[in-house]
Amino acid sequence: MRNGRVRRPKPSSGGTRTLRAASLGLASVTMLLAMALPSTAQTPTLPDPALQQPAPAQPAPYRPVSGRAPLPLAPGFDVGRFEAMAEQLVQGQRVPGMAMAIVHNGRILSARGYGVTDVSQPEPVDAHTVFRLASLSKAFAGTLAGLLVHDGHLRWDSRVADYVPGFRLADEEATRRVTVADVLSHRVGLKAHNAFDRDIEGNAEYYQVARKLADAPLGCTPGDCYAYQNVAFSLIGDVVFAASGDFYEQAVKRRILEPLGMHDASVGLAGILGSPRWARPHVRSRNGWVAVTPKPTYYRLAPAAGVNASASDMAQWLLAHTGHRPDVLPAPLLATLHAPVVSTPGEMRSGWRRERLNAASYALGWRVFDYAGEEVVFHAGAVQGYRGMVALVPGRDLGVAILWNSESSVPSGLLPTILDQALGLPPQRWLDVEFGADNLMAEGAAPSSRPARQGGASGKAAASPR
Repeated sequence: MRNGRVRRPKPSSGGTRTLRAASLGLASVTMLLAMALPSTAQTPTLPDPALQQPAPAQPAPYRPVSGRAPLPLAPGFDVGRFEAMAEQLVQGQRVPGMAMAIVHNGRILSARGYGVTDVSQPEPVDAHTVFRLASLSKAFAGTLAGLLVHDGHLRWDSRVADYVPGFRLADEEATRRVTVADVLSHRVGLKAHNAFDRDIEGNAEYYQVARKLADAPLGCTPGDCYAYQNVAFSLIGDVVFAASGDFYEQAVKRRILEPLGMHDASVGLAGILGSPRWARPHVRSRNGWVAVTPKPTYYRLAPAAGVNASASDMAQWLLAHTGHRPDVLPAPLLATLHAPVVSTPGEMRSGWRRERLNAASYALGWRVFDYAGEEVVFHAGAVQGYRGMVALVPGRDLGVAILWNSESSVPSGLLPTILDQALGLPPQRWLDVEFGADNLMAEGAAPSSRPARQGGASGKAAASPR
């Protein structure tokens, strides 16, 4: 790829043996794609059956593909109540600023801002205030790769080494085996999670750190085990360039942001700094929250953590991933992106996840949870001064995104509060706010009659994206 040259993959002489080490989890993804996209250019070859490994259960079809109508939300689902909870969270600067988007049945129920962009120079957060998405960016990388697969420019079982000649792992055979789907599902084979993130936090450049993958201990054959990565995940940006000729940032803008009408969104540090209105990151001090300058470190890993967006943008993103923009993201592609690939039981150990999750997996840039019997497609993100969460409930045609500009964990409880009420689950006090137990815990309350609002506003160390 140096000097502007794009290296195209050489034809494989191994036929179906090109993915001899791929897991059955990838097979489930490729079979979904094979049924939806019959072109041989778009349908990955299946692994050698003799070498298939045990994998998660067969994923359920995505609802828009199956044609089944989504179930209604439980009685008492009240968007106005959730907006009031967000308002309460920013009172007294418990959280400097927040943004939230909720969509249902193809409609935007809410896309608003709360609190302020900067505690030292306060301006109200509104629907167009830009936040850093951190690891919510991984779903954009998976979606972009999927669009290239859909167009026939790439395959899920394409070998990374064919597109990125400088890519090396500690073992030559492992290097040869790593596929696009392995990268997007964190199955590169590395033993350590978040390998070389400390180098990135130390201000090292991506290509300098990516070369160190050749020295990282391997824990398994690529495709056979899960270990969450940021540096290795960002290899997908190099693959995108080699397969399309577009730099990653340009490709995201051209194929996703512009077609979906995500007009406030951008990729990279220059993107957020150039936004007309953006939320500054905040860290704790003895005197409360202090606004700081966004660090460039993880922006260097654009596929893993490089996207910026507003509540208005996230509403469009949610609509697209709940199947309401088939002109941009076809339903068969969504089915593949959201299909579980590898089990991740470690995601079930704490907080609301421990209480609500029966199973957890990783798909292609998304997590997939069994949330009290309901499929929830999810991701969280965290870098210095920013946090965010996104959840899709395909069986209810519901999408929720919550972003905030501080390292507080308090807003995390808003998401399970919304999910519980959507599914009609017994209420629990996930939120630590003094909004009133009756309002937080009430069942069967009448839905808000207010129209959805899309404007309006209420007057230590870097974290690794995850």
